Amino acid sequence: MNHKEKILLYASNLWYFGSGMFGPLIAIFTQKIGGSILDISWAWATYLVITGVLMIVIGKISDHKVSKRKLIITGYSLNAFFTFSYLLVSKPYHLFIVQAGLGLATALSTPTWDALYAKYETKKSAGYIWGLAIGEGQILTGIAIIIGGLIVSYLSFNILFISMGAIQVLATLYQSRF
Repeated sequence: MNHKEKILLYASNLWYFGSGMFGPLIAIFTQKIGGSILDISWAWATYLVITGVLMIVIGKISDHKVSKRKLIITGYSLNAFFTFSYLLVSKPYHLFIVQAGLGLATALSTPTWDALYAKYETKKSAGYIWGLAIGEGQILTGIAIIIGGLIVSYLSFNILFISMGAIQVLATLYQSRF
């Protein structure tokens, strides 16, 4: 694995860990701010639809007009910003705004990350390299969900969001070394 691949992989692992800490806790948080089951559904759908639509658009743009490195760093930075924004959420519509912002952040970074990771992969071990990227992300997200649950159980959602945001900042700083 070359140096650029390692930076992409390790930054991605930090991103998955930071984002994964919230996981299913979004349902409890949504109830805490007065939201309903439909509000949770709308918040998650907002994230997914915005992410999906913008991934297509940004993926196409990244092939021709803009630096992939700048897109990734912008996406990671916005992810940290919107993660800290959870601290300001007090109503369901605030949550929708944060989820939309996180969708934009994901759309900026994911297709460009994938394209660069593929560019630097060793064709001889492509399956293993992609297995690392996907497998480590799943493992770290699983661990992060447990840690997030512990933080909320023993401390607070605010401490969770600060922890998540700090990890996202570290992921951004590490990614900027690319």
